[in-house]
Amino acid sequence: MRASAVPLAVSAAYVWIAMVAFGGISVETIVIYPNVFHNVPSSLAQSMEFFTVTGPADFFPPMGLVTAIAAVATVALLWRARPARWWVTASLGSLAIGEWLFSVLYFWPRNDLMFEEGIAVHTAEVLRQTAVEFETGHWLRLGMSALTATLAFVGFLRYQRERTLVRSRA
Repeated sequence: MRASAVPLAVSAAYVWIAMVAFGGISVETIVIYPNVFHNVPSSLAQSMEFFTVTGPADFFPPMGLVTAIAAVATVALLWRARPARWWVTASLGSLAIGEWLFSVLYFWPRNDLMFEEGIAVHTAEVLRQTAVEFETGHWLRLGMSALTATLAFVGFLRYQRERTLVRSRA
C-alpha cells in the first residue's frame, strides 16, 4: 500500500467503525432499552438475568476504545489536510466529550445504581426516576454518536476530495 493510501484507509476505517458504533447505540435504543426500562424495577432484574452471558457492557467499552484509537490515528494522519483537519478533530472531540466523558460522569453512576445496587439498596421510585434520567440522557448520547460518525464521514470526504484535486493537478 502506498504511503498516500494509508491516511485514506485509516480514515475510511474510522468512518466505518464510528458508523458501526452509532448502529450499535441505535439498536440498543430501539431494541434493548424498551425491554430494559418497560417496567422498572422488575424489568431491570429481568435484564440482569438476560445479560448474564453477554450484554452491552461487553460490547461498548471495547468498541469505544477501538473508535477512539481510530479517531486519534485519523486526526494524526489527516492533520496536514486542512479541509479535513477540523472535521476529524471535531469528531474526536464529539467522541471524547459527548460519548466517553458524558458516559463516565452521567451513565456509569446510574448503571451502578440500577444494575449493581438495584432494589436491595434503592426504592422502586428511585430506580424509576433513575431509569427516566438514563433514557433521557441516552438520547443525547445517541445524538453525539450520530454527530461523531457524521463529522468523521465529512472529514473523510473532504480528505478524499483534496487528495483527488492534488492528484489531478500533478
